[in-house]
Amino acid sequence: MNRTPGKQAERRPKDLPIAKVWHFAIGQFGWAMLSGLISNWLVYFYQPDRESISQGQTVFVPQGLVLIGLFTVIGAITAFARFFDAFVDPAVASLSDRCRSKAGRRIPFLRFAALPLAAVTVLVFWSPINGTSWVNAAFLFLMVMGYYVALTFYCTPYNALIAELGHDSKQQLTISTAISFTWVAGTAIAYVAPVIWNLFLPAMGRVNAIRVTFTIIAAVAFVCMLVPTFSIRERDYVDSHPTDESALRSLAQTFRNGEFRKFVGSDIVYWVAVTMFQTGLPFFVTSLLGLPETTTTIYFVLMTVVSVCFYLPVNRLAGRLGKKRLMLIGFVIFTCSYAYAGLLGSPLIGVLPPMVQGLALAVVAAIPMAIFGILPQAVVANIAGASAAETGENREGMFYAARTFAMKMGQSVSMLLFTGLATIGAASGSGTGYRLSAFCAAALCGLGGIIFAFYDERKILRRLGE
Repeated sequence: MNRTPGKQAERRPKDLPIAKVWHFAIGQFGWAMLSGLISNWLVYFYQPDRESISQGQTVFVPQGLVLIGLFTVIGAITAFARFFDAFVDPAVASLSDRCRSKAGRRIPFLRFAALPLAAVTVLVFWSPINGTSWVNAAFLFLMVMGYYVALTFYCTPYNALIAELGHDSKQQLTISTAISFTWVAGTAIAYVAPVIWNLFLPAMGRVNAIRVTFTIIAAVAFVCMLVPTFSIRERDYVDSHPTDESALRSLAQTFRNGEFRKFVGSDIVYWVAVTMFQTGLPFFVTSLLGLPETTTTIYFVLMTVVSVCFYLPVNRLAGRLGKKRLMLIGFVIFTCSYAYAGLLGSPLIGVLPPMVQGLALAVVAAIPMAIFGILPQAVVANIAGASAAETGENREGMFYAARTFAMKMGQSVSMLLFTGLATIGAASGSGTGYRLSAFCAAALCGLGGIIFAFYDERKILRRLGE
């Protein structure tokens, strides 16, 4: 529905106070913990390496190759679930964009989705049969599907609020920086999980200790996800009007934006690469470096601390150099980091002790983590704002849904690639498959940078009048 200049001038929403910015960011802290549990530990739990099995990890789903000898069971389940959910995103975005609730277009969805998202995350790891069974595989499939659908109902409206609560590029960057802090903090809690479950090991055994740990984290996440829904009155800070476009028409209009297509093209490839790296990190630590699994927590805490130290510099440099230049630098550093990860524990860098090899990776990878933790969300907000200024249509939800669609498509491909590659050399414990996955991630990250180089940031900022 087009809005006339007169209607736009009827009401000026208040700027979001900095305290409310952090209330909003706490919601991201909540769902980042849940996302971290799935992205970091799902494959590790259901497709364990020999070290995990020796420590008492039960093998819950069949481990053999399926589907024309190409994909593992866990790879096929997670890939299909993400692929299916990618098509749920536009539908949820359309529902949110058209919502006419008195509480706003986005907040009602956050309230509705918080509990199901927390609950199904725990159930993902709660197989009904204590042993290897196709029943467990079927149960896992249903729970993973439920997880991604619930995540979409929370995250798509949540991300749309970035563009709506921030009334200009500077405010949007401030919000993006704040939620980047809480994203890293939430993901860090997920990575610290081994330290927590080790406290329960003597009394519960490995599997139950992991489940209790994840239940505690999910309960905290549930409370955090509700914070913005009760502390922010959406109508006070957002001046947007429900759109009358259908989901398909809105999605088509979104992808007609040429600059958005360039961004999404690079984003898909980026998510394939980064998900392969995140999924593989525990295996890089245990199989390539031969270190205890708790060392993964040390590395991630280090990456988090170093990354956070770069948040304010990234925020300031984005205004001076532009978001595009910084993201291209991030692509280059990530590409080098992933290639280095493929060499961990090899004679080529064997002169360094294993612990030092991992520390070097953690420090270098932290820099692009800061860049990509902040800037992509701000880029989408810029593109959505420029589109609204040009067309008069408030389809922020659809822009973020399309970005999430790209993310999940990339994650689907990454799960197929990683779980398939990981089986190479698994019987002998050589770690060849993990090395190949790291090199593959490096090549894909480089490709993502090349695609993003064609993004015209100046055109978008001109449309925003900046």
